[in-house]
Amino acid sequence: MKIALVHDYIKEYGGAERVLETLHEIYPKAPIYTSVYLPKYLGPHRERFAKMNIRPSWLQKLPFKAKLISPLRLIAPKVFGAMNFSKYDVVIVSATGAYTPNMIKKGKATHLCYCHTPPRYLYGYATARDWKKYALFRFAATIANHFLRIVDFESAQKVDYFIANSKETASRIYKFYRKDATVIYPPVELPELQEKPISIKTRGYYLAGGRLARAKRPDLAIAACTKLDLPLKVFGREFAGYGAELKSLAGPTVEFLGEIPDEEKFNLMAGARAFIFPADSEDFGITPVEAMACGTPVIAHRSGGVVESVVEGKTGLFFDDLSTASLSAAIRKFEKRSFGPQYCIAQARKFSKERFIEEIKKFVTKHA
Repeated sequence: MKIALVHDYIKEYGGAERVLETLHEIYPKAPIYTSVYLPKYLGPHRERFAKMNIRPSWLQKLPFKAKLISPLRLIAPKVFGAMNFSKYDVVIVSATGAYTPNMIKKGKATHLCYCHTPPRYLYGYATARDWKKYALFRFAATIANHFLRIVDFESAQKVDYFIANSKETASRIYKFYRKDATVIYPPVELPELQEKPISIKTRGYYLAGGRLARAKRPDLAIAACTKLDLPLKVFGREFAGYGAELKSLAGPTVEFLGEIPDEEKFNLMAGARAFIFPADSEDFGITPVEAMACGTPVIAHRSGGVVESVVEGKTGLFFDDLSTASLSAAIRKFEKRSFGPQYCIAQARKFSKERFIEEIKKFVTKHA
């Protein structure tokens, strides 16, 4: 089969890009079509895409395109709508919810969409930017979003088969698009631990991180650990100028590590008392599974896809309100409980990369 991959844009490395990378591993001859490709922003992960056949749109020629990612979504339907895939047998779209890559002209090709989430900014979910902060921009965005929701719905109707990264996302797909979706959890790199995990009680610090964006709510982890005078290490690339605000909340027990390679991340996770994940309605949440793979329990907000991966009382705890007080109470509760690293590792194995590859291959073979 002639297969093509499509991705919104390639500017950062997160869960969606990890899925794209694994899809390319499954189908190494498949070219990747995208709106823009900006490897210099990928940090330590830029080499992952260096040898791939990436074909960006004409937007690649625009100056200052890196600063135009958000406004370019207004013309994204036209950009992807101009892409013709009639020469392919299967087109697999990796949709992060930022643009509308499903507007492609598929011809006779089977159109599959691995949906990480419908666009969060269109349907009332927390986003990386605080776009409602300014009244004039909020007014203009509200009008634009009305028409973008119409286009987004039309885009979804072009898809032959949806795959969702969680039950949470599948429910959103049905709610907003009236389409069913098959759940295939994303691939999680499960590190091979060289030594038996050390006792959680003897570990000295808490850990938080990933993409430091507003919707991930790292501010709660920072504020709670500062309030409780507990050591916290925070890793990840600062997003949209949010870093300065986070650092202003941090007390002397909080350490910022910046963006780090996977090996260092896994070492940090293996030595952490718990991984704190306060994200607001996360679509799935790969970093909590990575933490569990290192034998580390998770303290997470009870929302989104993370409730499908963390087993309360066995591999972690949940807190219910997006507040410093609620998270602080969960940390105090965690300090009084005992968690076994072996249970965390066993739970993480259910989300392995090998499992993802097998399920995707079966799905494509069945529906192509």
